[in-house]
Amino acid sequence: MKIKRKVVIGFVGSQLDSGQRTDRWEKWRPSVSLTQHDDLVIDRFELLYNGKFRDLSERVARDIATVSPETVVAIHEIPMRDAWDFEDVYGALFDFAKNYPFDTEHEDYWIHITTGTHVVQICLFLLTEARYLPGRLLQTSPPRRGGDQAGYQLIDLDLSRYDQIAQRFSSEQAEGVAFLKSGIPTRNASFNTMIEEIEKVAIKSRAPMLLMGPTGAGKSFLARRVFELKKNRHQLDGKFVELNCATVHGDGAASTLFGHIKGAFTGAASNRPGLLRSAHKGLLFLDEIGELGLNEQAMLLKALEEKRFLPVGSDDEVASDFQLIAGTNRDLGAEVLAGRFREDLYARINLWTYSLPRLAERPEDIEPNVDFQLALFAMESGEKVSFNKEARTRYMRFATSGEAVWDGNFRDLAASVTRLATLSDAGRITDAQVMDEIARLKRLWRHSAQPELNGLDLFDTMQLEAVIAVCRQSKSLSDAGRKLYAVSRNAKAKPNDADRLKKYLARFDLHWDTL
Repeated sequence: MKIKRKVVIGFVGSQLDSGQRTDRWEKWRPSVSLTQHDDLVIDRFELLYNGKFRDLSERVARDIATVSPETVVAIHEIPMRDAWDFEDVYGALFDFAKNYPFDTEHEDYWIHITTGTHVVQICLFLLTEARYLPGRLLQTSPPRRGGDQAGYQLIDLDLSRYDQIAQRFSSEQAEGVAFLKSGIPTRNASFNTMIEEIEKVAIKSRAPMLLMGPTGAGKSFLARRVFELKKNRHQLDGKFVELNCATVHGDGAASTLFGHIKGAFTGAASNRPGLLRSAHKGLLFLDEIGELGLNEQAMLLKALEEKRFLPVGSDDEVASDFQLIAGTNRDLGAEVLAGRFREDLYARINLWTYSLPRLAERPEDIEPNVDFQLALFAMESGEKVSFNKEARTRYMRFATSGEAVWDGNFRDLAASVTRLATLSDAGRITDAQVMDEIARLKRLWRHSAQPELNGLDLFDTMQLEAVIAVCRQSKSLSDAGRKLYAVSRNAKAKPNDADRLKKYLARFDLHWDTL
């Protein structure tokens, strides 16, 4: 087992650590005494101070060097106007935590809460509980009467007995949820509930996560935000690596993911590390994971379970410890039944599964996302753009109506707002421009995924259009089938709604993935 360096982070005690004369060695000084334990070696002490206490900090550092030459002391000034002002103290310590180069793989961090004002101690607790300070709390105590050894105690907030304490502090969770939503004040209750759970899972679990949903629903965007949230909490040291599995096939897929050695196949002129190794200590997002071949699925399962795998053409395994988020617009359960996806891999990545709804299923969230896209345009272009009153009313009425198909989901919405902002005059989007954009959207959707209805009776045309509408509002082929065959399925011993719907669509040369 690798022995990690012990690093203490704590404030110099303006009273408890004080003393200039030689009799200071006769009193208990928490920061100095901590380095005097025979059974404990502190490798580094990050000594924090505020305002006028630099001289005291330097004296404490010299005293620590006297009793524990192996302890490196680094002195940091924490700029606070008032050490008893909660907002001031929390802000200053938060900035320190955000900028400190934590190395949790090689170092253990102990957050000393015996010294400092009560407000400082509370803020250190909150930052540790929220994982901005990724360590354990440390309390020290003077020698007991008749004893000659000071005491210390470590408090691990991950232990169950601290659950009730942790539940009292929910502000950091709210911040994490807002971060995952990029600050967009979404209104859809089920979506907000899902994001709140994803925030908890992201902070507390390293297990794979599966994001299901149609193209453009935001799977890639959400995966990156999960990575950034975990990175901010010092839970990942590596980088974000992304691959759309639909873009690679055969040997190319295996090589892209697992790497290869020189000469492994024709054209392999040099070694290639592969994306799994690039994602070491980071997060790997595999979008459209259902497009992977069965061989690559087997290799991925081994890499997930053992953290080791064989590059293409190599006899020597390599290691990579990464977290996986997978994305798909397919019903992987149905793919397992059809033999196109491994059941064991599906079981491995199906612990935390979330279905991202289509934009049309979240009409109440269209308006805040329009505002977000306008703010994004302003940030990128340097020009603030807004709707006039009539234009906004017309656009929102159309965007939330049944006429708005939103085939590409949020990609369609982002493109639409970008076009309006770009064509605006003097930063104002007019009613006439909105009418032109609505006409453009209708043309795009009419040509993108509409079946050829010529030659069909009106009865068949209306039935097919209704079926397509249900499919576009459903999470999966099976979900759509259950809705469409809700009555007749009860008469069947083993209803296979997905297969019935698939065969119906095939009569018109239609496929679920293209709707």
